[in-house]
Amino acid sequence: MSNILLLEDDLSLINGLSFAFKKQGFELVVARTLKEADSLWMDGKYDLLVLDVSLPDGTGFEFCKKVRQVSKVPIIFLTAADEEMNIIMGLDIGGDDYITKPFKLGVLVSRVNALLRRAKDFSSTDTWLESNGMKVLLLQGQAFKNGELLDLTAAEYKLLCLFMRNPNIVLTKAQILDKLWDCDGNYIDSSTLTVYMRRLRMKIEDNPSEPQMLLTVRGMGYKWNVIK
Repeated sequence: MSNILLLEDDLSLINGLSFAFKKQGFELVVARTLKEADSLWMDGKYDLLVLDVSLPDGTGFEFCKKVRQVSKVPIIFLTAADEEMNIIMGLDIGGDDYITKPFKLGVLVSRVNALLRRAKDFSSTDTWLESNGMKVLLLQGQAFKNGELLDLTAAEYKLLCLFMRNPNIVLTKAQILDKLWDCDGNYIDSSTLTVYMRRLRMKIEDNPSEPQMLLTVRGMGYKWNVIK
């Protein structure tokens, strides 16, 4: 049984989500303010967070930043704003997915299930990955470059794991999006993936403008190039 923390102040939406999640067998804990969420949050207690962006005492972005200091738990943002910069901001600070209001409860539930599956996939096989001077400790959710801990967002961490698990194999954008977000082309576009790739290269490559490990294969996709 998965435990979900919902940070949302709209009572009608809370009632609808409570019914939908409990019907799926999820345990749901609700916070209506950042203060309540802070008091309820504990790393390892929840399997997924659903965060509204606009709240009476702040934003879901603020809570996400706090959580990402200690946890890789999957996070979905609920937002009424669908401007590209707001979406990219939410993903860049560590969100795994977003859904814009109004939305169908069934769509949100399916994306929650997809994220829970992905989280399970990323933690159920090997305990560590290593190549190119990079080492990922999967149980701890940490990545190191030449022994130095990297400050990665959840999406960047998942991308790195995906590539390191598929060395010297070209992965198409569609394959990457499907693996990470269960995407059918409707939810996360290729431009957002490009942002993730650029930011990940900034953190792992010695010279991001001339990458040696995370290569673009023109017309095909991306490849993790094992050089050492």
